[in-house]
Amino acid sequence: MRELTPREIVAELERHIVGQDDAKRAVAVAIRNRWRRQQVAEEMRGEVAPKNILMIGPTGVGKTEIARRLAKLTGAPFIKVEATKYTEVGYYGRDVESMIRELVDSAIALVRQQELENVEVEAKRRVEDRLVDLLLPQPAALDVSPDSPDSSERYERNREKIRAMLVAGEMDQRVVELTTEHKAVPMMMTGIGTEQMDIDLQGMFEKILPRSTSRREMTVVEARKVLFEQECDNLINQDKVNAKAIELAENTGLIFIDELDKVVAGDSTRGADVSRQGVQRDLLPIVEGTTVQTRYGYVSTDHILFIAAGAFHRAKPSDLMPELQGRFPIRVELRDLTKDDFVRILTEPKGALTKQYVALLETEGVELVFEPDAVDALAEYAYNVNRTMQNIGARRLYTILERLLEEVSFEAPDMKMGRVVVNAAYVKERLEKLSQDEDLSKFIL
Repeated sequence: MRELTPREIVAELERHIVGQDDAKRAVAVAIRNRWRRQQVAEEMRGEVAPKNILMIGPTGVGKTEIARRLAKLTGAPFIKVEATKYTEVGYYGRDVESMIRELVDSAIALVRQQELENVEVEAKRRVEDRLVDLLLPQPAALDVSPDSPDSSERYERNREKIRAMLVAGEMDQRVVELTTEHKAVPMMMTGIGTEQMDIDLQGMFEKILPRSTSRREMTVVEARKVLFEQECDNLINQDKVNAKAIELAENTGLIFIDELDKVVAGDSTRGADVSRQGVQRDLLPIVEGTTVQTRYGYVSTDHILFIAAGAFHRAKPSDLMPELQGRFPIRVELRDLTKDDFVRILTEPKGALTKQYVALLETEGVELVFEPDAVDALAEYAYNVNRTMQNIGARRLYTILERLLEEVSFEAPDMKMGRVVVNAAYVKERLEKLSQDEDLSKFIL
C-alpha cells in the first residue's frame, strides 16, 4: 500500500472528482488509519478495527467513483456490489458471503500481476529459447565429438542467427507447430456457479484428471503469446499467490456496497420485506468481522474496509437495523451537483469528457475546440434537465455530449483534417429544441 497522507489522498482524488470534500476527507482518513494500524504494536494492531463509511447522496454525484479511485490509488483489492442482488438464505439470489470470494479474486489478480512483473524477463528469455528450438530443431544425430566440432559450432551459429532475426521481428510470420495443453473439465461441473463454491473443485479435478494435448500450427507472433503464458504459469507459484492475495484482501481490501437504502424493510412483514431485512442480518457478521471460507482458504473480514452508499430518498439511515448502523460510524452526505459543478466536471478532471472527445476525434485528424461559453451552456442544460426530470447527476453529461457531437462523430472520418469549434450557438442549435420538448427529452436526454 502506498504511504499517502490524507492531504495527498484528497489531492489525488481532486484530479478526477469535483467537489464532495467531506467524503474525500473521510475516505482519506480511513485509508491513512490502515497505514497507522500497521505501525502500532502487534498486541494493539488486532484491536484496531476499520471505521466503515456510509455515503448518503443521490445518484451520479461521485460516490462510486470516490471508492474506485481510492482503491486504484492505493493498489488495494476492490469490488463494487449492489445490496439488492443479495437475498436472505432461502430466497432466490446470491449469498452475502460471495462478496468476500469476489474480493479475494480481485486480490489474486493484483498479486498475480505483481508476480508477472517479477518473472517477465525470465519468461521472455525462456520463450525465445523455445522459439529458437521450434524454428531450428536440434538434429537427432549431431556430431559433437571433440575431433569434429564443425557441425556443433555451425548449429550454434545458426541458432544465434535465428535468435537475432527473432529479436528484429523478421520471423514474426513464420509458421511453427506448437503443442498446447487443455485442462479437463468434468461434465458435472458445467452449469455450476463455481464463484459461490467454498472448495476449489476445479483445482482438485485438474490434479487428478488427465490433461489432453494437441498440436497446432501458428505464426511466431501467436506462438510467442501462448508460450509466454505457459512460461509464466511455470514460474509463478500459485500457492504463494493465493496466500499473499488472502493477506492483501484481509488487510487492505475495500468493498463498496451500493444501494444499501434499498434493503431497508417497509411496513410489511412478509415476502420481499422479510428478505430485505434478512439481507441486513446476513450483512452484519460480514461487516462486523467473521471468517469466510473461500476456494483459496479462510478469509477474515475483521479489517476489510466497507464503504456503503445509498440515496436514502424514501428511507433514512436510522431505518437500518441498529446493529448495522453501528458498523458504519462515519456518515458523509454528498450534495446535488450545481451548474458550477458541471462546468468544473467538464473541464478540470484529468479525464474530463471534453478532453476525451478532443482526444477521440484527434485520431481522425479532426481538431475539436470547446469554447468557454459552450462549456457554460452545456452545464446549464445538464443542470436544468436534472432539475426538471430525474436527477442522474454527472451521468447526464454523457448523454448530452453524445447528442451534441453525434453528427461530427459520424462525419469525422471524411472531414480530412477539419476543425470544429463548439460554442454556445453550436450547443443551442443542437440541444435547445430537444430540451424544450419534454416528452422527447425524457427518452433522449
